[in-house]
Amino acid sequence: METQRIRVLVVDGSTVVRRIVAKVLGDDPRIEVVGTAVNGKVALEKIESLCPDVVTLDLEMPVAGGLEALAELRRRWPALPVIVFSPADEAGAVGALAALQAGATDYTTRPSQLARVGNAIEALQQELIPKILALYATLRRAQSRSSIPRNAPRTPIPSPLPPAMHEDTPRSSPEIIAIGTSTGGPKALQSILPQLSESFPVPIVIVQHMPAAFTATLARSLDQRCQIRVQEGYEGAEIRAGEAWIAPGDYHMTVERTAGGGRLHLDQGPKENSCRPAVDPLFRSVAKSFGARSLAIVLTGMGSDGLDGARALARIGARIAVQDEASSLVWGMPGAVANARLAAHVLGEQEFASFLERSVAVSAPRGAAVIR
Repeated sequence: METQRIRVLVVDGSTVVRRIVAKVLGDDPRIEVVGTAVNGKVALEKIESLCPDVVTLDLEMPVAGGLEALAELRRRWPALPVIVFSPADEAGAVGALAALQAGATDYTTRPSQLARVGNAIEALQQELIPKILALYATLRRAQSRSSIPRNAPRTPIPSPLPPAMHEDTPRSSPEIIAIGTSTGGPKALQSILPQLSESFPVPIVIVQHMPAAFTATLARSLDQRCQIRVQEGYEGAEIRAGEAWIAPGDYHMTVERTAGGGRLHLDQGPKENSCRPAVDPLFRSVAKSFGARSLAIVLTGMGSDGLDGARALARIGARIAVQDEASSLVWGMPGAVANARLAAHVLGEQEFASFLERSVAVSAPRGAAVIR
């Protein structure tokens, strides 16, 4: 029986970009390009007639721009996955974050920003196609769940096991919180971090899979929304309570414990899990430097980045929490950790802020063992 292909509508103001994207997607046997559109107005008409499973959307188009079309699209088709194309610069990062806040599902670098056609094709194959596949799979699972009668018996999900605890594991709150996330992460972070109090007593270090330029924009956006301070990481930065640090795009970020607390380090070592920054290096460094006095969080994201680091944390008795499938845009990263039975907690997106506040509620007095 032939597998149903994913129906994609390509929306872009550039004829060249439309042709490249349609060709690359059409060459994949799992995908069918059902149409293209030159602007938002035509896109809305074609969505109505073609019923695509996924839409790729250029933000800079004539007649009806990307954000204008997205607003109407979300009103009429709230569950339809939309991947926006954004230039790989600061202006593009601002546009991408605005699109995510307006309801876009995900974003990727616009092919026209790459110098050679070969580079554009490779980027589409490595970045866009996996996102289409993952978002479509998530859509189908959601549709399947919604079609199950409320009183129908459900297969129970195995409960995660708490990590093995050492005899000398401190029965107190963490000294550091490490967060790893990817697809859907900006929305999750924008939901969780603004709810934390200004007096939050430990530092937070974050890896969000994003290209260079995007992470600085995300940090600024979050800093404006949050009571805690949010910054992009830099080499040698001293981490303090009440602050969150986001790994810069194209750099791995690790943390080192020091006599005065902790310090960030950046490097451009080989990609891990096809990512830089990657979650695994951060988690491993937290395990090495802070041991069981660590709390690791894995939020929504594609792939399994963070699993190796979660294993290192579990071995030394650190607590691990992951986002649940229902609230994750893609349950790849958190699902990998949960299915490996490394997570002591599986939480909905809206539960994390109160969970974090409770976790640090019995923290040592400010100025004591907690990093300052």
